[in-house]
Amino acid sequence: MRLFAALALLAWSALAAALPLETIKLPPDFSIELWARVDNARQMALGGHDATGGVLYVGSRGAGKVHALRFDANYRAGPPLKIADGLNMPSGLAWRKGALYVGAVSRILRYDDIDRRIENPPAPVVVTDSLPGDRHHGWKFIAFGPDGKLYVPVGAPCNICEPGDPYASILRMNADGTGREVFARGVRNSVGFDWHPGDGTLWFTDNGRDMLGDDSPPDELNRAPRSGLHFGYPYCHGGEIADPEYGNRRSCAEFEAPTRKLGPHVAGLGMRFYTGSMFPAEYRNQIFIAEHGSWNRSKKIGYRIALVRVKDGKAVSYENFASGWLQGESAWGRPADVLVLPDGSLLVADDHASAIYRIAYRKP
Repeated sequence: MRLFAALALLAWSALAAALPLETIKLPPDFSIELWARVDNARQMALGGHDATGGVLYVGSRGAGKVHALRFDANYRAGPPLKIADGLNMPSGLAWRKGALYVGAVSRILRYDDIDRRIENPPAPVVVTDSLPGDRHHGWKFIAFGPDGKLYVPVGAPCNICEPGDPYASILRMNADGTGREVFARGVRNSVGFDWHPGDGTLWFTDNGRDMLGDDSPPDELNRAPRSGLHFGYPYCHGGEIADPEYGNRRSCAEFEAPTRKLGPHVAGLGMRFYTGSMFPAEYRNQIFIAEHGSWNRSKKIGYRIALVRVKDGKAVSYENFASGWLQGESAWGRPADVLVLPDGSLLVADDHASAIYRIAYRKP
């Protein structure tokens, strides 16, 4: 057993060494480590957990798989276990009352009692199979809100078009798929959202349209204090930029402006409010955003974890928290999601490097 453990440690050390984590820049007294290797890791969802450990679920966009990782009381992750395969871009996951919900473009699937059945997963229950089947912006980020409803975005099936409901929206529905309604319109492609821990308001990222140049339009961080709001797409971008094709049809003044303009084409994906106690108090209830990185600029930007500070319902600053996945014009990793573990450390999913990192803070 000692030889096996030593060989396993050597193999893990080799995997970690293959990723240049020493290039990641963090604030003082923060550290980053390779936590797991998971094929095409996108959205993460925390399953059941207690003092002895828990389960993390990880979806993918390109691999068509969903994995589970058990972790122990010291937050060491075991090997990834495949619980689903052959799905259509199962990027988004949500866990509720022992069941795992998986967003696979036109379908939402549910795997019941999954924490206890990881080694022998159950057949999925179809929650709904009536969502649009378009692959263009068809992958999902899904989550349950404070109201107990499942929130599911439906991206625009294009770069720029006027598709009508339910496209370019965020939907919500009951856990069994009934009662579906449009919560927010004018949302081109949201692949990350969370609710403020204090007032329960929904905040979400939105990826701006392409082909308006390197520096236009900005990606967006939006705030939706109630249902029924329109956030501008395809008529207006960033709160003030009239679209050259559709902007003459409606005025920017009609729509909700972003609470914060993000970098142009940074591709903000998963975002979470920090609710842990490990990081210093100044990070409490602030927003971490996984910026996947630009593919359509002459000079790349993004490829980092951004920090947005929030005060009195407003985003008051936008700054770098973790960077280094982009070296010059070459990216060795692309952050896709963030998640706060029960101990207050922060997980980062990277679909390009097929990795999950753990960022921790140690008091000086």
